[in-house]
Amino acid sequence: MFAKKYFEIISNDFIECRICPNNCKIKNGRSGFCGTRENQTGKLFLKTYGKISGAAFDPIEKKPLYHFYPNREILSIGSVGCNLKCIFCQNSDISQEYNFDYLYSAPSEQLLELSQKNKNNIGIAFTYNEPLINFEFVLDTAKYFIEHNQKTVIVSNGLINDEPLRELLPYLSAANIDLKGDNDFYKKNCYAGSFDNVLSIIEKIYKSGKIVEVTNLVVSGLNDNIQSIKKIVDAVSEISADIPLHFSRYFPRYKYSAPATDIAILENAYDYAITKLKYVYIGNISSNNYNNTICKICGNIVIKRFGYNSETKLINGCCSNCNAEIYGEF
Repeated sequence: MFAKKYFEIISNDFIECRICPNNCKIKNGRSGFCGTRENQTGKLFLKTYGKISGAAFDPIEKKPLYHFYPNREILSIGSVGCNLKCIFCQNSDISQEYNFDYLYSAPSEQLLELSQKNKNNIGIAFTYNEPLINFEFVLDTAKYFIEHNQKTVIVSNGLINDEPLRELLPYLSAANIDLKGDNDFYKKNCYAGSFDNVLSIIEKIYKSGKIVEVTNLVVSGLNDNIQSIKKIVDAVSEISADIPLHFSRYFPRYKYSAPATDIAILENAYDYAITKLKYVYIGNISSNNYNNTICKICGNIVIKRFGYNSETKLINGCCSNCNAEIYGEF
């Protein structure tokens, strides 16, 4: 399929893709930085439209989304490619080193049929690799799902330009956005993107009224210092103290072999963040001590989690003890 917009012909040999802030100038016969959008004689060809690398019914908590229909499942699909090249990528087999020959066709109609077969399923999540490089398919599928009263979720690095984001937002239900580090971190370790860009996207999603949660992968030796952690926490809190923040433990992958994140660093990050934000979590560790949702007003546990299972003690989205409203959609 060819893109109908969000690109510009800039010469006989080059077009500029306008989906994300990379704004790749793509030569005829070549693909952009993400590897999935190709210039074919002045038209932008979408190499992954309607094609996926895998699908599964995941707990919604696995995205992670802790404030969006807890204890429900969501049909989770991924494709290939990414508009970042993170040296520590945790999903490099589909985002960095991939083969288009292993993809299979999955039109929106087929995905909806699959989604509706699971009575505990709430909709579809575009995840595993970066979904927004496959923007047109995400948008078309989201429109189709909303027509059938199904939710659409993205798990994204947040690299998208304002205009396509505005087009997607009416059909989006919730998002988890990665916020990786400061501008220098993105430049040195991801080769694209910026803290300012991603923070702006988080703010736009939040202000649109959609549920947004943020994940920070704490990478040993790169962004595990207190200055980096404080910058992320403070920036998110300035948008809203309601936005849930997940610190995620890094493990050695792809081109980076430093040891897994020291759990003490994650705990220190939690201790700081909880002074600024209402909802803070630690992921990719065995302990359940940092997974519960606690009412900031009375200290009552309103969602108790056991791995990816949860027990909810809410009444109409409010704390059952003091009636304080809890951020989210339940």
